[in-house]
Amino acid sequence: MYKVFINEKKLILSSEPQNSPKILNYDGTHSFEFAIDLLENTASQGLNIYHSDIEKLWSDFGNFFKKIDAAGGIVQNSENKILFIHRLGKWDLPKGKIEPGESREIAAVREVEEECGIFDLHLKDFINSTYHIYTERDGKKILKTTYWFHMLYPGTETPKPQIEEGINEVSWKNEAEIESVIIPSTFQNIKLILADFKSKNI
Repeated sequence: MYKVFINEKKLILSSEPQNSPKILNYDGTHSFEFAIDLLENTASQGLNIYHSDIEKLWSDFGNFFKKIDAAGGIVQNSENKILFIHRLGKWDLPKGKIEPGESREIAAVREVEEECGIFDLHLKDFINSTYHIYTERDGKKILKTTYWFHMLYPGTETPKPQIEEGINEVSWKNEAEIESVIIPSTFQNIKLILADFKSKNI
């Protein structure tokens, strides 16, 4: 099963019908055009497209879009607080595009370093991938895959926001602050990866 967010609404791609506001049997690319229109331009809060061959469905879905890969991290310090960035009115996790020839792991560490101004990160485990769709200025639809890694920061330096990337704050948050401050003001993908991280007890 794959969960993709469009306009902060969940599109589920699966091999069998799922519990969703609307369910659609895959019949070719028209299903994807319908999905985008439904989730971008109507009040519908979710859609499930299913097909018995889930890998074919996912492959066809990916080929319908221009694809961009990114990588980022859930970074913990010695107090088990997690590092967040604040940009454009939303809390987020540090992440960014993978450069040509760059591994996912190296990209994840580099992006955290650049966006948060901290170094000597210890890369741990791969957590999961998240997916979302957005529209570029030229009208092209982008499927963005972000690969998330767990990292540890043993240092004591104060993080510094990368202002030129629109980041106005970098902050360590404990579990209570994540629930009260971050969750109400973040993206669905971030909620999903935080839940994955917590469930895996990494």
